[in-house]
Amino acid sequence: MAPASLPLSVSCAPGSSRPLAASPGPSVAAAASSQLPTSSRSSERRRVPGLALAAAPGVGGRKGGGRWRAGISSFSSFLPPFFTGNKGEKDAEKAVRLKEELLDAIAPLDRGAEATPEDKERVEQIVQQLEAVNQVKEPLKSDLLNGKWELLYTTSTSILQPQRPKYLRPFGKIYQAINADTLRAQNMETYPYFNQVTANLVPLNPRRVAVKFDYFKIFSLIPIKAPGSGKGELEVTYLDEELRVSRGDKGNLFVLKMVDPTYRVPL
Repeated sequence: MAPASLPLSVSCAPGSSRPLAASPGPSVAAAASSQLPTSSRSSERRRVPGLALAAAPGVGGRKGGGRWRAGISSFSSFLPPFFTGNKGEKDAEKAVRLKEELLDAIAPLDRGAEATPEDKERVEQIVQQLEAVNQVKEPLKSDLLNGKWELLYTTSTSILQPQRPKYLRPFGKIYQAINADTLRAQNMETYPYFNQVTANLVPLNPRRVAVKFDYFKIFSLIPIKAPGSGKGELEVTYLDEELRVSRGDKGNLFVLKMVDPTYRVPL
């Protein structure tokens, strides 16, 4: 699904630079489950490791711990779990490292518009490793999904508009907001077009939603009812309080960062 905006890949309407629908305006992505209760942000949105990877402390806090770890690293994979530590903690540490690597890889790519085939392959490989250590197994039930997300990278040409001259592409920030409790989503372009699109979300399973667009706004002012073809699907494949990875039903990849967990989508 795809008019210029965030993670959903539907066919884009003429004149639209957003990714989510077949019409001008932003694009919509993942959502929440209709009957699925969202966990409280206070209990689930606990602080997770930041993007900077902290150095591991020495084993047992003893001097020479680094040397001891180096000594067992070659055969640690053969040790039983009580020697190798908790898998969840190791996955969390790996996720921190992979997020840092992913952000470094996409930083110079202009949201993907400047990505070469080699760049796309590198990003895809990092994302697949990150998805493998995803600890939120049912993202559509998670309160971490709620709020306003900024699009950092996508493979969607409906959003990137690579065929246009650079000065005619959307170059302001692109946002997507999701509210799990109301099953609403909103995509928002900023400079120079300020297009928007809102959508209703229907959970298909704990990771995937169907998206049905209802209204577009041109220049954030002129409302247009979305055509019946304005729909798509989106799967959330990685989620934490800082980063979300989604994949659309057209095969596009979307990477977003959380910017405002309190944002509410208009009903």
